[in-house]
Amino acid sequence: MDEVRPTTGAQAHGLASIFPPGLQAIYGECRRLYPEQANPLQVTAIVKYWLGGPDPLDYISMYRNIGNQPQDIQEHWHYVSFGLSDLYGDNRVHEFTGSDGPSGFGFELTFRLKREVGETAPPTWPAELMQGLARYVFQSENTFCSGDHVSWHSPLDNSESRIQHMLLTEDPQIQPVQTPFGTVSFLQIVGVCTEELQAAQQWNGQGILELLRGVHMAGGPWLITDMRRGETIFDIDPHLQQERVDQGIETEGSNLSGVSAKCVWDDLSRPPEDEEDTRSICIGAQPRRLSDKDTEQIREVLRKGLEFNTKAALPPISAQRHGHERPQSRKDSLESESSAAIVPHELVRTRQLESVHLKFNQESGTLLPLCLRGRLLHGRHFTYKSINGDTAITFVSTGVEGAFATEEHPYAAHGPWLQALHTHTPNTDPHPPTPLCPSLGPSSPHVPPGL
Repeated sequence: MDEVRPTTGAQAHGLASIFPPGLQAIYGECRRLYPEQANPLQVTAIVKYWLGGPDPLDYISMYRNIGNQPQDIQEHWHYVSFGLSDLYGDNRVHEFTGSDGPSGFGFELTFRLKREVGETAPPTWPAELMQGLARYVFQSENTFCSGDHVSWHSPLDNSESRIQHMLLTEDPQIQPVQTPFGTVSFLQIVGVCTEELQAAQQWNGQGILELLRGVHMAGGPWLITDMRRGETIFDIDPHLQQERVDQGIETEGSNLSGVSAKCVWDDLSRPPEDEEDTRSICIGAQPRRLSDKDTEQIREVLRKGLEFNTKAALPPISAQRHGHERPQSRKDSLESESSAAIVPHELVRTRQLESVHLKFNQESGTLLPLCLRGRLLHGRHFTYKSINGDTAITFVSTGVEGAFATEEHPYAAHGPWLQALHTHTPNTDPHPPTPLCPSLGPSSPHVPPGL
């Protein structure tokens, strides 16, 4: 990557007819916010992704935002990406599917970094951070939602900072734009400490974002990241942990309904009978693949795990897709890449198991208390989806409709998907949380550099 000064001012305005329309639409929104910065510094991919380069984002623009002292908004640098949405409309990067749906992945990334005293130019490390997140999106075809969290396990700027993870939220200034290739929203990266990430996992991302907004040192109303922040919001205000987070977990549970993880399960009830035995998902050389319908059901577990009615429910195995479907070039986070060549769904039977052996990597294992306290005790379910294959483990509680694990047979498997029933009487949520986009959480949504 290299820094350049793009033609985005009056000259670019005169050349709008030859500017790619998707690019022009985002430039237009940036010009609305920063009319005096028509020619911002920009980091650009020297070799574009569509020409074989490694960086999916064509450009990252960097603006100086003077903040607003009366509103407790400090001066900062504002970064905006170009490339997760469809900039060109000619299928060079994203499949063009019309103007009614999302453009490309449907969003771009932004980041707000506190401007240090005496700083005359924006640091460029956030551009590489954004490229890293974009590479994850392009490689996995998993998208981000507001409230998602990214477990990064390293200072975002490669320093000694405590800011080592990220939450995502709507950018407070940039409005969604309509382009000829679809709509584009803007998700802002918010740097957080490990303790804040863990609180987001155990409770919910939106709740922690709201707490961060209320603490000037932790971001303030616009959630500006300060890499020199040495205290968590719980250090600054110890009452937040008990009065807000712990109480929220107790009364509301967790909005995290599943994670991508390193996990396997093994049927200890009997030895494998043949090469096609489902036990091979853990110990055989060639794991069995999920069918389309199995994949859809697990996907619905995460999608509907945040939509609380009087009863938690898993969709039936035979459920069909409803509503708008994404283009085939985009997949939800649990979609199998090789589900076309699998045993027909009708031939895969559900098996009841007497005992099972579960294995998780360390980070996934640390989420088991969250699974119990934040999900199962509230009458919900929690899914671990293997990042190394199509293995999935779903813990369900009594009353979850559509589960094939029952009180009579608490362990049941459908192909490589295991369900384990927890029979504790669930708590009753007096105030179910507002549905959010499901996060695939720490062991992944959103994994770089990860496990």
